[in-house]
Amino acid sequence: MIRRYGEPVQKGQRYTRRPGVYAILLNGPDILLTHQANPIPEFQLPGGGIDKGEHPVAALHREVFEETGYKIDIAQRIGAFRRFTYMPDYDLWAEKLCTIYLARPVLRLGPPSEAGHTAVWTTATEAVHLLGNAGDKAMLAGVLGIAPPR
Repeated sequence: MIRRYGEPVQKGQRYTRRPGVYAILLNGPDILLTHQANPIPEFQLPGGGIDKGEHPVAALHREVFEETGYKIDIAQRIGAFRRFTYMPDYDLWAEKLCTIYLARPVLRLGPPSEAGHTAVWTTATEAVHLLGNAGDKAMLAGVLGIAPPR
């Protein structure tokens, strides 16, 4: 069973399953996050949805590049979680299946190409508090060997 984080499932609400991949991008004590300005400003692990027919690793490379401008080297799969949420950009109630990988940013090719995203470096311990969703926080805290914030 995959652990659920965040909002409870709303009774009677139909959810569309949306698999996605996200990266914990460490460089020493620092981490590369993305800040999404809209619809609600939020710090996130870079990543996103897997397109139909796309391999998850290819999706991770594509999404991280779009949101940060970096090419990455993937080290390992960390785990997965799910969350139920409304996605206003898509007008969609989604069951997000989030697979998290540990990776390293290796080459910055330019600014993020995805509108409304900014690449942000911070310390990994600070990122545990900045991240906008509980699943991201828990996964990063697990990698760092610390308790996730409440």
